[in-house]
Amino acid sequence: MTAEIRLLIVDDHVLFRESLGRLLETASGLRVVSQATTVGEALDVLAREEVDVVLLDYDLGAEPGSDLLARLDERHSGARVLMVTAGLSDETMLRVMESGAAGIFLKHSSPDSLVSAIRRVAEGGTWLEGAELQSLLSGRRGHSPFSERSLPLTPRQSAVLHGVLDGLANKEIAWKLDVSESSVKSVIQELFRKAGVRSRSQLVRVAIEKHASDWLKPGAEN
Repeated sequence: MTAEIRLLIVDDHVLFRESLGRLLETASGLRVVSQATTVGEALDVLAREEVDVVLLDYDLGAEPGSDLLARLDERHSGARVLMVTAGLSDETMLRVMESGAAGIFLKHSSPDSLVSAIRRVAEGGTWLEGAELQSLLSGRRGHSPFSERSLPLTPRQSAVLHGVLDGLANKEIAWKLDVSESSVKSVIQELFRKAGVRSRSQLVRVAIEKHASDWLKPGAEN
């Protein structure tokens, strides 16, 4: 990734999209390379421009923005997606994360928080605010028909998983745990194998959806 974070804004509301573009251009290290209204327009931009982070609205009018996630997966695109939305249900948030989004950002949050979210996602982390995460956990616990048996996590795996759930990049987790970044990468690969996933966003989804009662129970990271 280059020092400058290259952005694509995909939103069908012209006023919001252009205002957001002007706002982000004032932030150090960010550059809006293009804007798009539809999934098709976004794919055209991605075919000709290098993009690090896509800021994607969930509701694009005639089509859901999540359609772009599937297309990016098919193209093996390196662009990471931060869903920027007015609000989503718990189940929709789970589906969006499962489909490959690196995070979900609510439009009513502050501009400074958005810049932080963009930088975290660009560095390989995830962004899911605390209230959203708690909502997902509560909803999943309340609707789970049974408690699934699962392999327990080691203390180190649990600590790294909680770092991932906090949206921290590998180097931030390493600093927090006072270990090497390569050690964190190794533990994340162990978590991928345990969860049966291939990406951080899928790991977040599986941890919340299937392992809230064991991997994420209070005190599990200690």
